Amino acid sequence: MTNNMVLSEVFATKAGANLRTKQVIMVLAGIAALAISAQIRVPMWPVPVTMQTFAVLTIGAAFGTRLGLMTLLGYILLGAAGVAVFAGEASGLAYIAGPTGGYLVGFVVAAGLMGAMARRGWDKSIAGMAGAMLAGTATIYTFGLAWMSYLFMADKGAAWVLQYGMGNFLAGDALKLVLAALIVPGVWKMIRR
Repeated sequence: MTNNMVLSEVFATKAGANLRTKQVIMVLAGIAALAISAQIRVPMWPVPVTMQTFAVLTIGAAFGTRLGLMTLLGYILLGAAGVAVFAGEASGLAYIAGPTGGYLVGFVVAAGLMGAMARRGWDKSIAGMAGAMLAGTATIYTFGLAWMSYLFMADKGAAWVLQYGMGNFLAGDALKLVLAALIVPGVWKMIRR
């Protein structure tokens, strides 16, 4: 029964207006979770880590491709409109065009990828969810580093872009990967009982 389902479908199963209402509530809750996770700072070395990518990737896995994309697009549109939903209460088009812009685009693509992988059952085992998290994280870095390179490569060089665009965050990303790889399959295990 749950082989091709994503977590959100377990809780929103009826068709019609009731389903749409639940989906709208889930998208709004997801946007709120993203905004809150962007403000959570875990002290780590060399830089503090937010829980934002954890939220992006788990929302993608739990909501599936369509609802995950809607959630991330809603989040970015709110931030673009000036609502302080990004890390450090930043917002606006200038923030999106800055160094983190590529990562925000990567969030959207990664959420869609996580949804597609969850639909294929990657989220139901620890190893599968860890693999999906690796793919999602790599997707975010692909877009983020490409944009950072465009902005800074000529002035700062490739080593700087790699260090400040990825290297400083790898330890935190590893912890978030482990956390998601335990939580999401754990929720599926509880549902099966």
